[in-house]
Amino acid sequence: MFRVPLLVALSLLIAFGGGIVFTLLALDATSGFGAIKLGAWQAFPEMQTADADPYAKSHRARAGRLLYGTAEGLVFTASDDDAGARLTAGCSYRISGQTPPARLWTLFIAGNDGRPIEGLAGRPSTINSWVVLRNPDSSFSITVSPNAQAGNWLALPFSGNFRLVWTLLDSPAASNSGLIDLSMPKLEKIGCGNV
Repeated sequence: MFRVPLLVALSLLIAFGGGIVFTLLALDATSGFGAIKLGAWQAFPEMQTADADPYAKSHRARAGRLLYGTAEGLVFTASDDDAGARLTAGCSYRISGQTPPARLWTLFIAGNDGRPIEGLAGRPSTINSWVVLRNPDSSFSITVSPNAQAGNWLALPFSGNFRLVWTLLDSPAASNSGLIDLSMPKLEKIGCGNV
């Protein structure tokens, strides 16, 4: 007597449960379509627009974040260096060059989930265009390392992988027209361990 309703309930549980699990796996596997890759830096300019693909909209809804409008800003992330190696806290990196024009930019160290990593007191984990030390030609060099460095320095956590998040605010780069001509700073590994 309860066999048919039990089979129907079991079938629905498998269908809905399996659908939810596979959707979550698909969301973890991709950040969406329409990525712009400039060296180690990757951005999704369409993510915050009405034309965003379903994966980007799902990521936005799942994270519960407000994103910048099309002309407000553009967020670049780097999980690998220019050579394609994963960014790890046991190594030191140099970010050098110039950014695309922007009224303000910020750079911070984030975990694999994209959230900022809180550094220890006195150890900087973020820098912006107002405080960065520049060369006479307006270029700069930022060292990302677990050990203190002279000049522009971002402190890494003691272990694990990380990513760098670079946000350009009020930049013509945020509109789709200028993305192809952009160049982002180089991100190169300069050593591992106590080097």
